[in-house]
Amino acid sequence: MIAIFLTVVLTENYVLCQFLGICPFLGVSKKLNTAVGMSVAVIFVMALATAATYPINKYLLVKNDLEYLQTIVFILVIAALVQFVEIILKKFIPSLYNALGIYLPLITTNCAVLGVVLLNVESGYNFAQSIVNSVGAGVGFLIAMVMFAGVRERLEGNDIPKALQGFPITLISASLVSLSFQGFSGIVENIFG
Repeated sequence: MIAIFLTVVLTENYVLCQFLGICPFLGVSKKLNTAVGMSVAVIFVMALATAATYPINKYLLVKNDLEYLQTIVFILVIAALVQFVEIILKKFIPSLYNALGIYLPLITTNCAVLGVVLLNVESGYNFAQSIVNSVGAGVGFLIAMVMFAGVRERLEGNDIPKALQGFPITLISASLVSLSFQGFSGIVENIFG
C-alpha cells in the first residue's frame, strides 16, 4: 500500500509524469490558495469516485459483461459527485467556490479524475488499493499544484522577455517542475523495487 501511494505521488504523478489534469493545473495555479482549494476538491472527488465506481464496476458491469460501458458510467458518477462538491462549496465555503469559478465544474471533465478510476480497474487493484491509489493521485495533484503555484507567483515579480510572457513562460515552468519529479523514479524503485 505504501508503495502504491509513493509511486502515484512521486514517480507516476498524474499531472507531472502522465500529463493528466493539465487544464486545472495551468488554469488554477496562479494563486496558492486557489490551487490548494482546487486540489482538495480533486482529492475528495477522486476518493469518492473510486469508492462509488469500484462496486459499480465489480458487481454490476463486470458481473453482467458490461465492461464496455465503464467510461460512460464512470463519467456519469464523476459528474454527479462534482455537482455534490459544488453544492457543498457554494453553501459552506462561498469564497473558495467563487475563486474556483469555471474550473470547479471542469473537475467533471478532468481527465485525472477519470484516469484514476480507469487505471484502478486496469491495474486490477482491490478496493483498498484503489482508494490508496486515488488518494495518492490526489495528493500528487496537490503537490504539483502547490509547487507550480509557487513558481508562478515568483514569476509574477520578474522581468520576463516579451516573447516569453504569458503562456510560453507558463509552459516552460511547467516542464521544469515536471522534470524535477523525474529524479524520484530511482529513489522509489530502489526502496520498493
